[in-house]
Amino acid sequence: MTEDHEEYTTTKYVVKAKFEVDGVVEKPDVVGAIFGQTEGLLGDELDLRELQKTGRIGRIIVNINTQAGKSSGVIIIPSSIDKVETAVLASSLETIDRVGPCTARFWIDKIEDVRELKRKKITKRASEILREWEEKIAPESKEITELVMDTVKGGEISKFGLEELPAGPGIEESDTIIVLEGRADVQNLLRYGFKNLIAVEGTRIPQSIIDLSRKKTVIAFLDGDRGGDLILKELLQVADVDFVARAPVGKDVEELTRKEIIKALRNKVPAEQATIATDKGQHVTPEKTKDSRPTGVKERKEKSSARSEPFAKYVSSIDGTLKAVVLNDKFELVKETPVGEITDAISSLEGVHAIVFDGVITQRLVDLASEKGIGVVVGARRGNITKQPVNMVVKTFKEVQ
Repeated sequence: MTEDHEEYTTTKYVVKAKFEVDGVVEKPDVVGAIFGQTEGLLGDELDLRELQKTGRIGRIIVNINTQAGKSSGVIIIPSSIDKVETAVLASSLETIDRVGPCTARFWIDKIEDVRELKRKKITKRASEILREWEEKIAPESKEITELVMDTVKGGEISKFGLEELPAGPGIEESDTIIVLEGRADVQNLLRYGFKNLIAVEGTRIPQSIIDLSRKKTVIAFLDGDRGGDLILKELLQVADVDFVARAPVGKDVEELTRKEIIKALRNKVPAEQATIATDKGQHVTPEKTKDSRPTGVKERKEKSSARSEPFAKYVSSIDGTLKAVVLNDKFELVKETPVGEITDAISSLEGVHAIVFDGVITQRLVDLASEKGIGVVVGARRGNITKQPVNMVVKTFKEVQ
C-alpha cells in the first residue's frame, strides 16, 4: 500500500485507472473531466461529488506526464463504498472520452482491496515478530528448561570404572545393562526411568565395558547413523554383546521419545543377527574378523578329520537367510531354526554333532557348543574367539565352499 493510501483510514478499495490525452493538459483538467463527464450518469447515490462530501470517496489523486504533445498518467481514487458500487463507479471512468478540447481514453488498471493489503502487511510483520521471538526469547526459556532437566538428571548420573564412564545408578546391581554411545544418551534414558545404563564415550571400547559384558547380559543401544555402525562393529569384536537395538535411521538415541526408546528396545535382535545385518550393508560392511583378533591369540589347528564336503550344500541353502541347521553325526538334518533361536535349539537337543548357521561365530556360542559335545561349528564368519576347544572344528562359509 502506498503512502497516498495510508491517510484514508476507512478506505476499503483503491481504484487505479490510466489515461491518455491527445494534447497537453494539466491535473485540474483531468479532475474536471472526471467530475463533469460522470455527473448524473449513475444517479445521486453514486455521484462523485456527493460521495466525496459524505467521505465515502477520498481525495482523487492524478499523476500526469506530458511528452511530445501528449499527456498520460494515473488516477487513484480511494473508496469506502462496497465492492459492487466501487466496480460500477470504476467502470464509469471508462466512459470519459475528452479532457478539455482534447480527445482522451481512460481505462481501469486494477482495483486493490486495501484490507487484503493490510492482512498481508500484518502477516509479514507477525512473521518477523515470531522470528525475533524464537531467536531472542524462546532460546532463553529453552535454556532454563534444559538447565533444570540437566540438574535433575545430573544428580542421577554416576561414574563407573577407571575411565569414569557416565552410568546410571543401577549399573552394578542389574543383571542386564544397556550400553549407549555418550552422556547425552544416558541422560535421555534416565529421564524415562531407565537406570541400568553406561556410555562408551567414543569409538574405542573401554575395558570396564568389556569386563561388564563378561558378567552381565548386554544390550547395545546405538544411534542410527555411521557413528553407531562403527561403535557396533568395535563392540562385537571386543565385547560379549547379547542384543543390539538401534535408533531409527538418521536419529540419535539422545533425541528419542519414551515411545521410540521402548519400541527400539522391544525390537532388539540377537547379536548374531545384528552382525549379519550390518554385514549385508544395512548399516556397515565390516571387514572379515578372522584376522582382526587380538595380537597373541593363536588359532588352534582344526581337526583334519572334519570334512568340508558335507557342509557345502547346507551353506548354499541357508546363506543370506539368517537360518541355522542342526546335524547329527552322519551330517543329516536334525532341525532347522532361525539364527536367533540357535542357542535354544542346541540346548534342548541331544546327539547334535554339527551346526551350520548364517551368523557370526562368537566365543559364547563356541563355549555352549563345547558343553553340548558338538564337534563342528560352521558360520558365515568368525568373531573374536580367544578360547577354541582342541576337539572342535570351527569353519567359515568360505572355508567349506
